[in-house]
Amino acid sequence: MDDPVVIIGSGLAGYAVARELRKLTAERQIIMLSADHGGFYSKPMLSNALATGKTPESIINSNAQKMAEQLNITIRPNTRVVSIDIENCAIKLESDEQLSYGALVLAVGAEQVRLPLQGSGASEIMTVNNVDDYKLFRNSLVGKKKVAIIGAGLIGCEFANDLATAGYEVDVIDIASQPLGRLLPPAAGAYLQSRLESVGVTFHFEASTQAVDRVDNCLCLMLASGKKVEADIILSSVGLTPSIQLAQMAGLDINRGIVVDQLLKTSDDRIYALGDCAEVVGQVLPFVMPITHAARALAATLAGNSTPVRYPAMPVLVKTPACPTVVSPPEANKQGAWQVESGEESVKALYCDDSGNLLGFALLGKVISEKSDLAAKLPAILN
Repeated sequence: MDDPVVIIGSGLAGYAVARELRKLTAERQIIMLSADHGGFYSKPMLSNALATGKTPESIINSNAQKMAEQLNITIRPNTRVVSIDIENCAIKLESDEQLSYGALVLAVGAEQVRLPLQGSGASEIMTVNNVDDYKLFRNSLVGKKKVAIIGAGLIGCEFANDLATAGYEVDVIDIASQPLGRLLPPAAGAYLQSRLESVGVTFHFEASTQAVDRVDNCLCLMLASGKKVEADIILSSVGLTPSIQLAQMAGLDINRGIVVDQLLKTSDDRIYALGDCAEVVGQVLPFVMPITHAARALAATLAGNSTPVRYPAMPVLVKTPACPTVVSPPEANKQGAWQVESGEESVKALYCDDSGNLLGFALLGKVISEKSDLAAKLPAILN
């Protein structure tokens, strides 16, 4: 029998590959190695779990044992990989065990960026990157009132909406001049800001946090302007960075993420990568839809039918119920301009080139119903 397909990582990417591969081959041995409990859950659910009434425990759909039975694969929870031996097609585990592979899939995700902040309270800043982090965060909320969020990007805005709706006083600090600064034109950013402010979120823009001090029962954020923001809990949400350490130690090509081609193959013919850790033909796309497309293509390749991944336009739904938002940002190198229609209940922003071709859009409020029609007019991200 062929050496197994070994998948490192039990997040959405790891499970998506296992599920798609099992559809194509009932016999191939699949081993999944998980650094944590290995349960299956949707990480995007963490940022709106309060509003949806989800506890950390109920977010997990199935534990590792049930997933192993369902997919007919071997799952090894709480198993850390310390190195990859490319020459011998083997990996070394923390227990010193060696495990051979026929194909190796890196689905190791991304890590929260941590700001190098000073102060006696800096070590108390929380991040949420998995359900275990979220459980700690939820437990820390008990009996508290004020939450400060560093970062007004996608996840920061989603958490802000969720917490404010649940009755917490929420301050959001960001160096940009608006929420979703990298995704929205100014008019759309202003509209999102006003809708989130209407549910109780307070924003501090063009502001950088320099230090966090513990003062009695309070954490005090010192901003570069000299302003102070007080909170019971601080959540940092300033972005993700692909987990590249394992690949880097193995000598695989690394750039912003683990470099892979359109077959999701790394610089080694037997090792593949997908999801938040991967840089696919120059693009790092830390969203759910790219994982879905990548998993299907990779499963076909692993089953013997080389299949390049193709990405259509993939609009991103921002989970901010106070302001329903869908964005499909234009590629950074595409020349064009935003055309914005603003109303009391919506903002529709289209990014078009000089010839009028649609390259991106942002829909806020009632106009999100136009998502599918507009997405059909967008160019593919990767053909």
